Amino acid sequence: MTITVDQKGDSRVAIIESPDVIIRDVQDALDLIATVSYSYESNKIIIGQSNLTEEFFELKTKLAGDILQKFVNYQMKVAIVGKFDSYDSKSLKDFIYECNKGKQVFFLEDIQEALHALHRLQ
Repeated sequence: MTITVDQKGDSRVAIIESPDVIIRDVQDALDLIATVSYSYESNKIIIGQSNLTEEFFELKTKLAGDILQKFVNYQMKVAIVGKFDSYDSKSLKDFIYECNKGKQVFFLEDIQEALHALHRLQ
């Protein structure tokens, strides 16, 4: 796993890059939050869709809710980058739509879009 920081003014966004699944469960998310917060002094993360276990995108497992709740609890903003239109689940599409209207969790198609969304937040 490689972590780089994109900085604009006081805004620091940690970009996570890895060919592997990084978040399989809530503890993996907590570990990533701690690493980014303390080692990279950032409260914003960009992570790829492929870095999350596929179970995350099956809302019936409640894994997405449990993991994203940890990001909210620790005031860590997150953008998940990928192609989400391959999922057939209407509830997942609705979930993504609602997340993208907020200021905490985003599901976006590319890193530039994610950087723009996260840098504009406090």
